[in-house]
Amino acid sequence: MPKSTMAENNSLLITGEIVSDTSFSHEVYGEGFYTFALASKRLSGSEDILPVTVSERLIPAGGFPTGTKVRVKGQIRSYNSYENKRSRLILTVFAKEIEAGEFNDENEIFLNGYICKKPVYRTTPFGREITDVLLAVNRAYNKSDYIPCIFWGRNAKYTGGIEIGENMRIWGRIQSRVYNKKIDDGFEERTAYEVSVSRIDKAVEKDGHEYEY
Repeated sequence: MPKSTMAENNSLLITGEIVSDTSFSHEVYGEGFYTFALASKRLSGSEDILPVTVSERLIPAGGFPTGTKVRVKGQIRSYNSYENKRSRLILTVFAKEIEAGEFNDENEIFLNGYICKKPVYRTTPFGREITDVLLAVNRAYNKSDYIPCIFWGRNAKYTGGIEIGENMRIWGRIQSRVYNKKIDDGFEERTAYEVSVSRIDKAVEKDGHEYEY
């Protein structure tokens, strides 16, 4: 990520094509927020379909037509959705800046947060090492966002042994993943969103109080 974003603990830059209508989501203190789906290309040519939340202040007159290519700068945020008396963690790309135009493919995110759940290390049937981590990232007004992160290879083996509460900085990309959720009468297709991590830095205690990377 650009050095100018390092002062923040949650920053992202994503380009892609809007692939759904822009629809009203909610209102906070009289300000309306809208959502749309953004298709962001991977190097492989496949696409991650990501939900984007944007303030009405950032939407041009007439809205963003489907097929518009945009660049979004902002944060990844989480909230709990309650369905059938169960809580479900929902992630969204929260836009702070958005512009339409022709852009190179980009999907970059930086997070500085704390391990809030015991990491889960596993290997695939093909021997690939993976660790799942839930990272708590502080936000203003004593709020936090809880971001699922996935680590690969050597990073997976390393993070599999990290303790709850430890501070970590990560760099990566946001990806979507379709899976089948078992329900009472069968299976339901759902989409999960997570940060695929390419680089990590772990905080190291110095002089008993300060931390450095």
